[in-house]
Amino acid sequence: MTYKADMEIQNKIALVTGGANGIGFAHVRELLRNGAAHVAILDLANSKGDESAKKLNAEFGSDRAIFIVCDVTKQQEFEDAFAKVVKEFGGLDIVINNAGIMDDARWELMIEINITAVVRGTLLAFRYMGKDKGGKGGTLVNVASVAGLVPGKPFPIYHGTKHAVIGISRSFGHPYHYDKSGVRVLTLCPGGTETQLVTKAGGRMLDMVEQQELFDLLDSIPIQRISDSS
Repeated sequence: MTYKADMEIQNKIALVTGGANGIGFAHVRELLRNGAAHVAILDLANSKGDESAKKLNAEFGSDRAIFIVCDVTKQQEFEDAFAKVVKEFGGLDIVINNAGIMDDARWELMIEINITAVVRGTLLAFRYMGKDKGGKGGTLVNVASVAGLVPGKPFPIYHGTKHAVIGISRSFGHPYHYDKSGVRVLTLCPGGTETQLVTKAGGRMLDMVEQQELFDLLDSIPIQRISDSS
């Protein structure tokens, strides 16, 4: 995602799920680089999010980034994290639902993270930013993938979850919802990117899919750097 250093970013409060590493970390860094006042990194306890926040604060100034341990599949943790950000910084302007996995072998968990958590994060964004709920309006970005635009053989369920993210985001982005809430909804569809999602994908496929299908796919598409996706 490319941000403009204007009033849409300057001095805003942002929250990024899955923000400790990879594309999520790149989002956090770009927000801070373009003048966001504070960014909350929501990620798992083992994500080394505290180290990520420390690195960003060393670069951009103390207390600009905070790390909140949050498993987005746990409803109360997710809701508590939103409430903590609003209480600590006095509001919320930007939410990026970035957390996601590509793991057809554990498709139930993948659906929890890639779809259910995106829906929950979307509803929380509207709750805390919506003008009809006492907020100022804001921007919600749901991270999908080019996989949500095309079918795919190696990871059919993953592709399905990203199709769902696009459909959900387009529907919440309808003028009906924006006119009431002042929350605009954007969908980001990165291509293949040098993250663990891609580099360690081999062991995450269904038994019915042959490894060669993955190799053929990776050989057929360009793989971008993380910096190109943010």
